[in-house]
Amino acid sequence: MEVVEREIMGKLFSIETGKVARQANGSVVVRLGGTVVLVAACASKEPKEGIDFFPLTVEYRERQYAAGQIPGGFFKREGRPTEREILCARLIDRPLRPLFPDGMRNEIQITSTVISFDQENDSDILGIIGASTALCISDIPFDGPVGAVRVGLVGDEFILNPTFLEREESLLDIVVAGTKENVVMVEGSASEIPEEKLTEALRFAHSAIVEIIGMESELVDKVGREKFAFEVSAPPEEMITRVEKLATPGVIKLLSIPGKKLREEALSKLVDSVRDAVSDDFPDDVGFVPGIIHDIERQKLRRMILEDGRRIDGRAPTDIRPITVEVGIIPRAHGSALFTRGETQSLGVLTLGTKLDEQRIENLEGESSKRFMLHYNFPPFSVGETRPIRGPSRREIGHGHLAEMALSAVIPNEETFPYTIRIVSDILESNGSSSMATVCSGSLALMDAGVSVKAAVAGISMGLVKEDNREVILTDIIGAEDHNGDMDFKVAGTANGVTAFQMDVKVKGLSFETISAALKRARDGRMFILEKMNQVISRPRESLSVYAPRITTLRVNPDKIGEIIGTGGKVIRAIQERTGTTISIDDTGLVQIAAYDETSSLAALKEIESIVEEAEVGKVYEGTVKRITPYGAFVEILPNTDGLLHISEIEHRRINRVEDVLKVGGKVTVKVIGIDDSGRIKLSRKALIKRENSGARRYERKRND
Repeated sequence: MEVVEREIMGKLFSIETGKVARQANGSVVVRLGGTVVLVAACASKEPKEGIDFFPLTVEYRERQYAAGQIPGGFFKREGRPTEREILCARLIDRPLRPLFPDGMRNEIQITSTVISFDQENDSDILGIIGASTALCISDIPFDGPVGAVRVGLVGDEFILNPTFLEREESLLDIVVAGTKENVVMVEGSASEIPEEKLTEALRFAHSAIVEIIGMESELVDKVGREKFAFEVSAPPEEMITRVEKLATPGVIKLLSIPGKKLREEALSKLVDSVRDAVSDDFPDDVGFVPGIIHDIERQKLRRMILEDGRRIDGRAPTDIRPITVEVGIIPRAHGSALFTRGETQSLGVLTLGTKLDEQRIENLEGESSKRFMLHYNFPPFSVGETRPIRGPSRREIGHGHLAEMALSAVIPNEETFPYTIRIVSDILESNGSSSMATVCSGSLALMDAGVSVKAAVAGISMGLVKEDNREVILTDIIGAEDHNGDMDFKVAGTANGVTAFQMDVKVKGLSFETISAALKRARDGRMFILEKMNQVISRPRESLSVYAPRITTLRVNPDKIGEIIGTGGKVIRAIQERTGTTISIDDTGLVQIAAYDETSSLAALKEIESIVEEAEVGKVYEGTVKRITPYGAFVEILPNTDGLLHISEIEHRRINRVEDVLKVGGKVTVKVIGIDDSGRIKLSRKALIKRENSGARRYERKRND
């Protein structure tokens, strides 16, 4: 077994190999504090036939035993991956994918398993570090290593790999991955921080990444294996020349077609005609025709941008596609918006719910709840395709998470706005930047619903074409520019700063100068989009939709929670049935009453207030006699609250028996005259009875005699 350890900015990292999972092509165990992740990388011996993509799969799984837990549910074992596990798998995949050699078709599988979790240090960055190291020491061709860190910002100080507690106070939460020279992946959220501060954070992160890469390289020097050779299938040179001659004029022509659908139809016809033209001479290689034409398209598109400054839809590099904005388009929804940018369209629909609608989450950190959710759907018709519609894909989960991070920074807290908020983004058309369109439609839907957000949020995707020393940054990229370009940098935020971002590259990293320039250009684009949005709705509506529930909140003594709920929930269920409301109570004593009309809400509020009301000295109550003793009567003046009415406090005159005046079950008006340190309540009836004149009493007695 070989182990490499290094302390980086006060954090002790270690990577070891050779003890476990030795049948894999490469495997390592990565540690940070008490969090431990096992990562294994395997490759198929032969390339996969009949595919035109690199078959890399990444799995990230959290074992419940890592945190000393037993899974819930009937089967008591881990099931399909959770949303967090899917997001972490994507986080590992994205920085690694660009560093595999072109043309490789051997199946690669990376499995990252969390086997220990210390409740302080997150495991996702260890998955990236472990995957890179496992690949580097293996015989799998890979142009690494890659390092990764998380960066937080508390006050003005950057923190490397902040703990979960530190992240709660942080203004920034980003994961950065990079090579020794450049940054290759960024993802995270922020509390409206300036672009310049984000660039500083990336520089801070890269200095630590270089040290982590040093650890990986040290382990490679000790145990690294020679990389295996792989075959790259290629057509004959004479066929490539023939296809290029036949297809180039058609490719140049279709690159002047601005519409995506018309352009794809023209490309499909071109592929078919060229395939037919060469099928007799190269019958065994016609399957290469689409790939050759794609390479021609990529080359011509990039040259058009670099040399002519013209994009496939006729725009200049800084131009944004035409934008239209509509709000309130779904009659019964609590809030809705349709945001269209070019051929990308997002329908954002918002629903308000109660605390009972919060999402319950169970993971290694324990149980928690989530009151703001954004779900992103990408139906096949949005790109004019047919395919089975099943559960959400990894892409849909990732895009929804990014948009949710972007909007979370402006969502009001629960005390201010006591609702559960769910936004659904249905992508109705897609030609690039649909996740950023979701940010825009989601922000508009929030305002349309009357949610008291801090500010409007917009998002934009930046692209890049880079060859040698020439590079052009593209604002608001479309699908073809994403596919054939070198960068997809999504940036969302308010007029005050950035709230979320995600950067992926297809080259081996970007310089800080390029990243800084892209962020500046993204800000210009964001301000333009915000202006368009504000022209339609610039602030939240004054009132909620008539179809949204009305929530009334009050705080009660936590000791009274049991009385409101009652045995087996009997009391609270009865209140809900009588008033037609939905009531929720948390452990702190926060009560939320949801109703669709004010009368029902007030009725439920009155019942709850009567249950939790506490006796006050000097206040008068109409009570019920519950029990009689020789020295007085116990009177219930509030639900489950009794006081002692002493025999001497029943009347001004002396009475021999309590039963002469009161009876069990009878009503009596009393005044609270004292509450002792133990909470015992003293009552008086005679304090409410006017004392008779002594002479009149004597005269009355004589007359009676």
